[in-house]
Amino acid sequence: MAGDITEAGELYSPFVGLVYMFNLIVGTGALTMPKAFANAGWLVSLVLIIFLAFMSYMTTTFVVEAMAAANARLRWKRWEKEEDPDSSESSDNEVPSNDDYDRSEIQPILSIQRRSLSDPFEIMERVEMGQMASMFFNKVGVNLFYLCIIIYLYGDLAIYATAVPLSLVQVTCFSGNVSCGTQGGERNDTDPCWGSIRRIDAYRIYLAVFTVLLGPFTFFNVQKTKYLQILTSLMRWIAFIIMIVLALVRIAEGKGDGHPPLAEVSGIRNLFGVCVYSFMCQHSLPSLLTPVSKKKHLTGLVLLDYILVLSFYSLLCFTAIFCFSSGALMDMYTLNFSGCNSFVPQVIGYFLGLFPVFTISTNFPIIAVTLRNNWKTLFHREGGTYPWLVDRIVFPLITLVPPIIVAFCTNHLEVLVSITGAYAGNGIQYVIPAFLVFCSRKDTALVYGPGLANKHLSPFRQSGWVWFVLCWAVTCFIYVTANIILTDVSL
Repeated sequence: MAGDITEAGELYSPFVGLVYMFNLIVGTGALTMPKAFANAGWLVSLVLIIFLAFMSYMTTTFVVEAMAAANARLRWKRWEKEEDPDSSESSDNEVPSNDDYDRSEIQPILSIQRRSLSDPFEIMERVEMGQMASMFFNKVGVNLFYLCIIIYLYGDLAIYATAVPLSLVQVTCFSGNVSCGTQGGERNDTDPCWGSIRRIDAYRIYLAVFTVLLGPFTFFNVQKTKYLQILTSLMRWIAFIIMIVLALVRIAEGKGDGHPPLAEVSGIRNLFGVCVYSFMCQHSLPSLLTPVSKKKHLTGLVLLDYILVLSFYSLLCFTAIFCFSSGALMDMYTLNFSGCNSFVPQVIGYFLGLFPVFTISTNFPIIAVTLRNNWKTLFHREGGTYPWLVDRIVFPLITLVPPIIVAFCTNHLEVLVSITGAYAGNGIQYVIPAFLVFCSRKDTALVYGPGLANKHLSPFRQSGWVWFVLCWAVTCFIYVTANIILTDVSL
């Protein structure tokens, strides 16, 4: 995420790439969608999720096109060096300067045409979004890019730090009037948990334990292993399938309590943020798609993935809102199956209740280290190094402390997800891809001329689509902000 350029690494088939991308998109955000669906109404939710899936697919193709343009720019620089033996030795990661552009105008693309057998737009090297921003944006744009990424990662960490204690409270608090998920829904924070200890107190105790156990990883380097990824993906699939099957069985038996409305305008704001967050994948596309061995039909592969994800989300949410009443659906959907012994075996209830604890706990250190590294990149100056205290203490602390404070102040998971998606997610999913593809097209035309086409050109190649995405992003920002202000005023 900090802007590395590396080789693609070990290649895998398009089918494996499809699975990886599906697993990337379908994450924690999906567990907050059923309640958002119920609050906004099933018809307006269906229309909005289809439209947001389309918008996310469009910007994904923008990122793929920008990846190809970034690879072409790197090849152009190497070819320039080959033709200029007096050029100074430098790293391949170096970005061409304005002088290089001036030379490119004097030295037409005949040399490029002689290399027609080597397609410059082939995606062979992984160019992360941070490096693409450095290639195509000015200094202000690069800084804004990193700030957007940092805000999004802060939201991610706050969501993770809230979801784990919330799940543990739901599973382990047995005092008080604990009823089944189809009837009880969310319980008050002031309800008893263990004797005189309230639920909110238990939540904060679990949050403190979570911070003590996982927080220290922020001070070190951690890597997501292949086997850990496989394990968490397997657990995710088992949990989702169990929830869908249990809800379908409940509905088939005629015991479903859900009667969702067609539309509820007041719930659209949260639904929008949750859906944007749940379709988020643009920031990880370079790492995910570069190793795909055959990229001829990459756009079609991405489209198929979005159709599958949209179908899966619709199935999960519709079974949920017709199985559980709107008031019974919880922020974290897995909690609706915890303690409901009337139709869920106790073992399955515990597994579903603790499922977010296992999967999120493995991701928290990775996201924290990613955020810490982005902070370092934002303030990095070429040739400079950080003092030991700043590098090893200050950056980890400014990474860890803010999301823990947010999680301490609120345990409303749906609100955290919706705000993260509506603001930082809006920038990452819409604004940044739109500007990347716009600037990369100008850069490609300058370097290669109009005669050489990008083989990974987005199906939405007209500039009107770029402006449409930007207008949509601004509209969403204004709508969500106005809705929040009006809601606060009415309260």
